[in-house]
Parts: sequence; C-alpha cells; structure tokens
Amino acid sequence: MKKYTIAAILMLAGSLLLSACGTPSSNETGSAQPAAGTPAQTQKVIMASWSKPITEQTNLYYAEEQGWFKEKGIDFTFVPGAGGGDAIKNILSKQADIAFTDPGSLYFALDKGEKLRVIYNIYPQNVFNIVSLKDKNIREPKDLKGKKIGVYSLSSGTRHNLLVVLHQAGLTEKDVTIVETGVSNFAPLIQGQVDATAATDTGLADAMLKGLGDVNVINVKDYLNVPSDVFVVTEETFRQKKEMLRSFLEVYKKSAEWMIQNPDAAAELALTKAIDGKDKQRNAEIIKLRNESTVSEDTDKNGLGWLDASILQEGADVYKKLGLIQNDLKLSDIVTNDLVPKK
Repeated sequence: MKKYTIAAILMLAGSLLLSACGTPSSNETGSAQPAAGTPAQTQKVIMASWSKPITEQTNLYYAEEQGWFKEKGIDFTFVPGAGGGDAIKNILSKQADIAFTDPGSLYFALDKGEKLRVIYNIYPQNVFNIVSLKDKNIREPKDLKGKKIGVYSLSSGTRHNLLVVLHQAGLTEKDVTIVETGVSNFAPLIQGQVDATAATDTGLADAMLKGLGDVNVINVKDYLNVPSDVFVVTEETFRQKKEMLRSFLEVYKKSAEWMIQNPDAAAELALTKAIDGKDKQRNAEIIKLRNESTVSEDTDKNGLGWLDASILQEGADVYKKLGLIQNDLKLSDIVTNDLVPKK
C-alpha cells in the first residue's frame, strides 16, 4: 500500500512538471489576441436610413471600405427605407439601433408618446425649397396665394416644409391648391400642370442638369432653418449602448470630414456604391450640396454634429401651430450633445 502511494505521487509530480515546462502559454500558441488599440469584441450596429444607398451618403460607403467601423469594433449594417418614418419605425421595432431621419418624422413619433433621443445633427441646414418658372413671378411666400403647388406626397417633407413657408406669410393650406406629383415633380412644373413645386436642393440640382432653365427659388431655410436630418435612437438604446453610439458617431464624423475634404474622390466612389451614382458630374453636384448642408455656424464653433435644441424646438412649435402635431413637445429633454465627438 505504501509502495503504491509513493509511485502515484511520483507520477503526479512528473505530470505537473511536464505541464509547467512543456505547455505553451496562450501568447505562445498564437491564439487570437486583440491588436493594440483594437476592440476585443465586435458589436453589430444597424443604421436604418430614410432612403436606399444614395450618392449623398457616400461618406458611409467610404468608412466601410476603409475599415473604420471595424477599427472601432463595429459590425455595421445599412438598412434602407422609404422616408424618415420608416427609419423611426425600424428603431421602435428593434430592427435597428440608429435612425437616419428628419425632424418631421421625429416630431410625429414624439407626438405619439414615443421615447426618443436626438444624438447628432447630420445636416444642420434645411435643404427644402419651393421652385417656380420665372414667368410665374413667385418670389416670396406671399406670392404663393391662390397657386397650384406640387409636392412628392401629402405625407412627405415637401408638403410639411411648404406649410412652414406658407405659415411665414400668414397663409394656410386652404390658400393654395396642393397637388401630389410624385418624386418626378419637375415634369408637371415644366408642363404647366402646377405653378410651383416643393422640392429639395438635390431635386432641383437634378432638374437643372436636365435643362430646367431659369427659375425662382424660395429656400425654406431663409424662414425656418430646422436641420434636414438627424440621428435618432430610442431612450432604451441611449441608456444601454452609449459607448457603442459614441464609437459610431466618431466614425460618422470622420467620414463626413473626409467627404468635405475630398469631394472629387467621393464623386468617383459613388459611381460604384450609390444606386443613383451613375453620372460623375451629378455625383459631384450632389456631394457639393450635401457638404454645404453638413456645416453651420454651430459646427464651426463646436464641430460637426452639434445640435441646437432651440432650433428643433422652434420647428416643433411651428408644427403644432400648423396642426401637424397635437401636443407640446419639450425638445430640451430629447436633444443631447453628450455623444457628439469633440471638435
């Protein structure tokens, strides 16, 4: 019995010695170790857009191509949509983390009691306008009275921003005739089916490239310069995923800066990445316009993405006066610059 015990002890000791001397450490085996500065885990981030992948979002395609999201530990997915309302629905249903959406869609969701937060100002400039042929002599909002005006649809931002312009002149929807023309709304304008059409700067640029000619343009930003698009998340996502959101915004800001500094390269990249990017001349014009809408006095002082809650509040108040929403909204509780990357 004693002999057996000693042998067993000797075998155990030998085994331990071999283990200590002969088994490589995890660093010696080549097992996966994160490189310096690389996040240890990758987190999936889904961004729901208001549109399909289009030219004005080329900065996002470049960020993916350069691996900037992966460097931050982000597995990025772009989910297309058909309007800002779609993007909001996707985050409310947890099909996405972040909505690339417009203030109007934000106001409508907040009016229904949804708990949301605005975390980044994508385009501080209002890009909507009212366009008319020169012979109609429509130069100011008051000149729209009694006129027939085209909009994409009755639920679109073109209609909402038209109502904003009318409001500035003391007019209402009853003072004009609104016609749904669809997105190809410049053909009815040229054909005389409408006196003016509500559009965006990119829509107007397309029409000009196709030979629209001399027109009068009423820019909505001259009357209410509410941002065109913002990043919105649910209150739950804001509370639970702050670091992920902060990393995403760092990449987005970096990509937006790249597009501002490299518009020609962006126009070239859009040829292969954007569904509407087949014409480089058009790409260059669209990117120029979006770069211009990305900056403002606030971003000059505080960096890209900076939010002014008072401007968004002004927009909400106008929407309430117009009857587009029913409830008073307090945007100071919704808007935050906590996650906006520092200048």
